[in-house]
Amino acid sequence: ADLDAYLRWCEARGVDALKPGRRALRAYLGYLNAAGYARTTINRHLSALRGLFGWLVIIGEANDDPTTTITSMKRRERLPHKIAGPEMIRILTVHAPVDADGTPREQTPADMRDQAVLELLYASGCRISEAASLKVRDIDFSQRLVKVFGKGGKERVVPLHELSIASLSRYLQDGRPQLANEKTPLDAVFVSNRGLRYSADSMRRMFHRTLAEAGITADYTPHDMRHTFASDLLEGGADLRSVQELLGHASPSTTQIYTHLSPDYLKEVHGLAHPRG
Repeated sequence: ADLDAYLRWCEARGVDALKPGRRALRAYLGYLNAAGYARTTINRHLSALRGLFGWLVIIGEANDDPTTTITSMKRRERLPHKIAGPEMIRILTVHAPVDADGTPREQTPADMRDQAVLELLYASGCRISEAASLKVRDIDFSQRLVKVFGKGGKERVVPLHELSIASLSRYLQDGRPQLANEKTPLDAVFVSNRGLRYSADSMRRMFHRTLAEAGITADYTPHDMRHTFASDLLEGGADLRSVQELLGHASPSTTQIYTHLSPDYLKEVHGLAHPRG
């Protein structure tokens, strides 16, 4: 998938993908950066390019590897952002079957899909890569549960609320059949406009488009849906251990990094719990 993105970029700009030169490669990485990709994602693309050009040198199709002088981007530590309640409502309304004022609107198949993705991210706290790999058999509609396979193939089961289940059901019944074609994996829940599996990168781009349509200028990422899921559960009274299980973390210390309690909530807790509060 990473090399496919590179090939499409080269084709659109008339660049020889197998002999791009260092300047073109730097321009491609700059394009990814400007498009809002995380540094880890850009480094993954660079790693794929290193593999490609290293192989071309080995088989004698290239004299040198243009990636040798290009260094990986340093990972930037980013504090988690909690999406405010009103902003979350705006995000979840962009593709919804009703406007913010309750007026019905016609949903396209892509709207149904994107609404289901966003509702799932906030309802389950799953990673965007986990949402992209979701299979139809992983959803239990009668029990309102979703089976999620996390890092290292670790399995967890997460409950879903009615709005998320309704969005998934509407999409699978009315939206997915219109997006699917002979190329579509039979077990893929989320399908792209071309009938392929809806990739994590495509979901990220959709998320940023949704922010723009919602008029939100904050630097949110899809992972902030996960942060907000955890924070909202804790502020709602859930214990850390339960949230840890729902997020699929091996250690509670990892869960604490993903949570972001509001100052007002902490002030309230302090006032209620402290002897002199």
